[in-house]
Amino acid sequence: MIGTCIGAGLLGIPYVAAKAGFFVALIYIILIGLMMLITNLYLGEVSLRTDGNHQLQGYARKYLGKKRSYLMGFATIFGIYSAIVAYLLGIGESLSFLIFGNLGHHILFGVLFGFLMAGLLWKGMVSVKKFEKWGVAVILFLIFFIFLIFFKNLNFNNFLTFNSASIFLPFGVVLFAMMSFHAIPEIEIVLRQNEKLMKKVLIFGTLIPVLFYILFVFVVVGLKGSETPQLATLALGKIFVLLGIFTMFTSYLSLGNALQENFMFDDKMKKFKAWFFASLIPIGIYLITRFFNIFSFTKILSIGGVVSGGITGALILFMVKQAKKKGTRKPEYSMPINWFIIGLFSLIFLLGVVYELFF
Repeated sequence: MIGTCIGAGLLGIPYVAAKAGFFVALIYIILIGLMMLITNLYLGEVSLRTDGNHQLQGYARKYLGKKRSYLMGFATIFGIYSAIVAYLLGIGESLSFLIFGNLGHHILFGVLFGFLMAGLLWKGMVSVKKFEKWGVAVILFLIFFIFLIFFKNLNFNNFLTFNSASIFLPFGVVLFAMMSFHAIPEIEIVLRQNEKLMKKVLIFGTLIPVLFYILFVFVVVGLKGSETPQLATLALGKIFVLLGIFTMFTSYLSLGNALQENFMFDDKMKKFKAWFFASLIPIGIYLITRFFNIFSFTKILSIGGVVSGGITGALILFMVKQAKKKGTRKPEYSMPINWFIIGLFSLIFLLGVVYELFF
């Protein structure tokens, strides 16, 4: 779950924090983190009440009906495609910077990395289990290392800036960074026979990324202030570009596998067709965005986070009531239904979608 959550969003938050103000971003990280914790616990209960293998679209079909399941399917595909395109852009730039000291070869490296990941995704959950644990360990080590190395060089005046014109800018990027919905059906599969651990996994798997986001943003904004680039690790030198590569690698692997299983479990595709749509189509979308220079790194994160996260979060909140009625097994934990929280969170999710698309 940590590997899914800590991805490209980690690298984009310092930029929007520098634009809006450190404390504005801090408030977003804490409040959205709490929203996502509650929503993740609701989704965890839904998964525990449901027999069989499903992804989010399958849960929506079972508890909200076919029409709303199509909306969930759209949100899933749109969100994961957005994430993968952002990862290809971020890793392409990171590898080009790491090897050549400039961004001139980022498209080539992005495509090559996409084909490497396609090979790993063909192996499915085997690759996720094998590589993600080590990748997450490296990520957490590097973030602590960055903090220890750079703390003495921080300029605390950089934390005092505030720009009211950009006050809403962090919402989409932070929401994108916090999203780990798609990992939860995978966790339920991994925890078969150990479902009692689900609640603890969801709590720690949500809160640990929140703490590391705060730590990372604190260091990068403290160092660079208004000069923070969109891809934050480029501000720290070549060694720390590796951090960005590892964060995007683990998240890419988890999300790509979730999308592939969504096509297989919920859309009943054969493995090759599911792999093709999960692995190769995003590479084509990435090439289109690069050749026509359509979106920046943080814009991809913001649109993907708000549209996918907003729709998915709202649907999850309404699924849990139906799951309590129609579920096919007794869950290991149960969350109380609080209609004020469900209504408030749904409104925030949907207002975020409207703001991002129309303002």
